[in-house]
Amino acid sequence: MENTFVMAECVQTFSLRHRMGKAVVALAAISMATAPMAPVAWADEGGTSFWLPGQFGSFAALPSAPGWSLPMMYYHASANQSANKTTQRGGRITAGLDAKVDMLFLLPTYVFEKPFLGGQASLGVGGALMSMDAGIDATLTGPRGGTLSGSESDSVTAGSDLYTQGIVKWNKGVHNYMAYTMLGTPIGAYKEERLINPGTNHWSLDGGGGYTYFDKKNEFSAVLGFTYNFENDDTDYQNGVDAHLDWGASRFISESTHVGLVGYFYQQVSGDSGSGARLGDYKSSVTAIGPQIGHFFAVDKAKWYVNLKGYYEFDAENRPEGWNLWVSLLIPLGSQ
Repeated sequence: MENTFVMAECVQTFSLRHRMGKAVVALAAISMATAPMAPVAWADEGGTSFWLPGQFGSFAALPSAPGWSLPMMYYHASANQSANKTTQRGGRITAGLDAKVDMLFLLPTYVFEKPFLGGQASLGVGGALMSMDAGIDATLTGPRGGTLSGSESDSVTAGSDLYTQGIVKWNKGVHNYMAYTMLGTPIGAYKEERLINPGTNHWSLDGGGGYTYFDKKNEFSAVLGFTYNFENDDTDYQNGVDAHLDWGASRFISESTHVGLVGYFYQQVSGDSGSGARLGDYKSSVTAIGPQIGHFFAVDKAKWYVNLKGYYEFDAENRPEGWNLWVSLLIPLGSQ
């Protein structure tokens, strides 16, 4: 995400058959991994990043049932940055940001039955409809060097970029492993003069791997990834490489309900560059933690899954911080 809140969590599926010895556990769960899935994270240019921290969570590396599924996610974020912290957005140097984002993300996903590299492969392509509002209490420098003080606001409702995600998963008893890659295609709404944008206006490539421990009752998952951002040609700005670690831990309190914690660490490991990067490296970082609850329920003969999780952000550097809420729903569409 960048010049906007790129957030979109690429939801992934688990309506899975997970084998443990001779036991087969029927489980369905969503690991939001948007293609920034998505739009909104806050870092890099405009204080935002391609990757939306928290996209992956519990059960991230568990195998899934072959066939089609429709992961859906609603995301709400509220964040701010103090007036003594400057950010470059819309071709200007601004301060005192207050922003809110609402997003509905869809990621139709197909899980292949035939093994790939000894594991299970899936492919998903999706995007989001986003409503974004932002305000600033100071604009320090105009696009051509002029100065301006006071307040300004902006709002937009439009579509995000297109996100394509490929995943391969391997299972060895209670241990599960995964590798993923995600491509951001810049087709979302974007205008350089806006304070916020649903589109990033540049290509992005993200990849990484993860692990899930699952013993039928307890689970722990962690996914580490890195984002490479191509240059925004309209602003001559290229975000640096971003590192992100999403994690989740939970325990089943009944056959169909689990509760636990989620969190993420986000760190920009190389600086921003290009003639448009007037604030220099502008490396960003943030940490977050919060609660989660998930529940499986039957619809006809299919098992659906819903998950609610929230994050409180702290220790932010060069980006807004606040809180965000995720409501995820996995709808199985049938086997191949």
